[in-house]
Amino acid sequence: MSLSTTILAVDGGNSKTDIALVTQDGAVLGTARVEAGSYHAVGMEKMVDNIRSGIGQAAAVAGSGADTTIPVVGVYCLAGADLPVDDQRLQRALGEAKFARETIVRNDAFAGLRAGCSNGWGISLVCGAGMNCAGVAPSGEIVRFPALGILSGDEGGGGDLAIRALAAAIRAQDGRAPRSSLERLLPEHFGLHSPIDLLTAVHTDELAHSALVDLAPVVFSAAQAGDEVARGLVSWLADELILMGGSAIRRLGLSDGEFEIVFVGSIWKTTDQVFHDRVCAGLREIGPQVVFRYLDAPPVLGAALLGADHLGLGATAQARMRQELTAVCSQHLAS
Repeated sequence: MSLSTTILAVDGGNSKTDIALVTQDGAVLGTARVEAGSYHAVGMEKMVDNIRSGIGQAAAVAGSGADTTIPVVGVYCLAGADLPVDDQRLQRALGEAKFARETIVRNDAFAGLRAGCSNGWGISLVCGAGMNCAGVAPSGEIVRFPALGILSGDEGGGGDLAIRALAAAIRAQDGRAPRSSLERLLPEHFGLHSPIDLLTAVHTDELAHSALVDLAPVVFSAAQAGDEVARGLVSWLADELILMGGSAIRRLGLSDGEFEIVFVGSIWKTTDQVFHDRVCAGLREIGPQVVFRYLDAPPVLGAALLGADHLGLGATAQARMRQELTAVCSQHLAS
């Protein structure tokens, strides 16, 4: 492999960081999964160290027979790359690290978009621990959101769903809200007896605040079992996704033509068909010709394909990347 034909692809989410080394012809030399965390959560130095470790592990997988010389381009699709100031800070830190000759920073929502949309443009609607959306028009125009939660009006995702559910359970117990099975189910998930016990555990740091996201499937299960409070919470999440996705459709001018929306993130794995139907129906009201896709490829593939786009690599190389990275990641990067 020559220096000018190598891609370093990085997908850094809130739950893991995946790394791949790819050649000009689309061959996957090595992959690795390392500790997660945006630079906001763990600090810039720690984030860079995590990526450095992953590159070393991927190079080790490639073996001594492969040329893993510094790549020509590194594409970093990262959680925490939310505002222009984030992009600038990350660009500077990763450029100074010299992991590649050229550094490209994108929010991780763009990795899911590139991996999941068949034509390289469209909209990704991300719903995991948090919520985000990114869109690219056929012209190349981009839309994105700050995705800083309630602070930027982007509340949603499994974490916020869980917090709202806990609040609903506490309010139900003290008479401010309707009774719900969530009063029992939420604390029971952590081996506790009441919503106040769960609140106390989080307040005193006996239970990490971040652990509350594990309650999202509990809320969905309660909704499917007929709990009206849980169903209301799930409907709230669906409506927030419709608002965000609908905004992207309008801003990109896609309402009148055919386009794709790819659903990215753990929440989309729910079997709650009412939730899926509500989101899809709401988005179809804004873009009637939308084609929905659920991401079935590793997001790190999207980072690799963005690198391929940047280098002008052809369809054959990109098809090989898709095939090999999907296969390798399903074997070696499975959670």
